Amino acid sequence: MSTTDQRQQAFAAQQLIPRRNLLAATVASAGLISAGAAAAQSVAPAASAQAQPAAPADANGRMAIGLNMEYIRHADKSLAYGIKAAAKIGYKYVEPCFLMGQCLLSIGQYCHVTSLDTDPKKIRDMCAEAGVKISALSSHSDLLDPEFGVLYARRGIRYAKAVGTNVVQITENMYPPKWMTEKDAYDTMKITLRAIAETCAENGVYLGVEQHGPYTSKIERLTRLLELVDSPWIRVNYDCGNTFLSGEDPYNMLEAVIDKVVHVHAKDISMQQADAERGKVTGTAVGCACGDGVIDWHRIVGRLKKAGFTGILSVECGTEEQAVRSLSYLSKVLKELDIPT
Repeated sequence: MSTTDQRQQAFAAQQLIPRRNLLAATVASAGLISAGAAAAQSVAPAASAQAQPAAPADANGRMAIGLNMEYIRHADKSLAYGIKAAAKIGYKYVEPCFLMGQCLLSIGQYCHVTSLDTDPKKIRDMCAEAGVKISALSSHSDLLDPEFGVLYARRGIRYAKAVGTNVVQITENMYPPKWMTEKDAYDTMKITLRAIAETCAENGVYLGVEQHGPYTSKIERLTRLLELVDSPWIRVNYDCGNTFLSGEDPYNMLEAVIDKVVHVHAKDISMQQADAERGKVTGTAVGCACGDGVIDWHRIVGRLKKAGFTGILSVECGTEEQAVRSLSYLSKVLKELDIPT
């Protein structure tokens, strides 16, 4: 066989290798990574697409209570303050919020929202010093934006892995452009989810779709959205408060997505807010203290227990005082339902 024929056969063989696999093999042959690592990288995407990854769980394999950092937003406090205060109250998990770029208020320690440019080790050390873990990363990008939404989500997913968590939330713009039809929206979200799901699989991080906009807060629309892309990494960050405010039944919503719940926003809604806003909005930033509002927590937690959920109930309230009462109330609910705390 001539040299030319050999080259042609080699080239033809390369065309049968997926581009990602070929790249890994090429890098390995150059001595930059081990052959074993290259092989693992070459099969990871295909394996992830078929595998059924285990859902995130508390270290003790049981349901636990965490705290979203929104509880200190109106107090003009930093992430460091919020993590330390949460630990002092008694929380074992926190849910910080990260954004792309820089925020002067955050740099000045007047805001808990932190830049994705921050060294992940700094966040890990901050949590370790306080004795808490991160239940999920709040880096809500926009499902209706296939450009910035994908870029933001991908950075959040990689950052989540770097700080030691495996859940990142996402939702859609609560006010989609007026020109966007429902068909446009679902076509766009399919593209966005497909791109993000690849990064989830590569990093072992779940995407928790949260109920907060016109296409996620309604049962029929959310279940349709979840069927757009077949990926075990696309799950649900269940928010009963937002679902209630949208006019839906939060218990029916939970039933509809129970098999996909990967993280929970424990958000209660006061009677006053319910009377003023229900059916007029699709969500709200924070709720009242758990147990003070309209949500039946025994019903919610009981259904999660029955489904085998062992993840985190992340409280979304507006003040430190509400955070204290929420932890006390939810701990009581878990105890009454015979769930160890």
